[in-house]
Amino acid sequence: MTAENRPATVRVFIALAPPDHAKEELDRELRTARDTHPDMRWNRIEDWHITLAFLGEVPVGTVSLLRPPLAALAADHRPPRLALHGSGTFDARVLWSGIEGDVDELHQLAADVRSVVKECGVLLEDRPLRPHLTLARARRNDDSSAAEIAERLAGFTGCRWPASRLHLVGSNAGRGGGPVRYRDIEAWALGDGNSAGS
Repeated sequence: MTAENRPATVRVFIALAPPDHAKEELDRELRTARDTHPDMRWNRIEDWHITLAFLGEVPVGTVSLLRPPLAALAADHRPPRLALHGSGTFDARVLWSGIEGDVDELHQLAADVRSVVKECGVLLEDRPLRPHLTLARARRNDDSSAAEIAERLAGFTGCRWPASRLHLVGSNAGRGGGPVRYRDIEAWALGDGNSAGS
């Protein structure tokens, strides 16, 4: 198949996003780390999210298939009350903040999202959910900065907040140079968990 015949694709994931006040609270905690570790590649605060399902590159038409069942699923789930908590690293270079609160509800929401995605014909990697917010990445050959910052944030616990919207997010990752940017394709309010059929 030639490039001209290949269907257009979009890189997508489904996520929750902390409200601005919760992100700003953590951002204040990170100010010193940003000053002491300027070589870290810091994610933009407006891009902070909790990934529930990573779909990767999918045909543009798949997005239309996902919209109705994701809207229905959102209406059937109460907003879990969450808080940003502590910190850690993946592979010594990725700095993250953890999530606490209604974690069982969060796992159930993620499982239901993944089921809907699979029912729409999208193949997913079968990875366990590790709820977190990716904050920054260390440059190659820097195996200590992320751990130093994570240690400073270990005692951080932010305010609780309801995760009120389910987001279908598009990404430009892997599409030329420049920083990765995210944009909402669509977002749905989470409901009261009492919709018909629940």
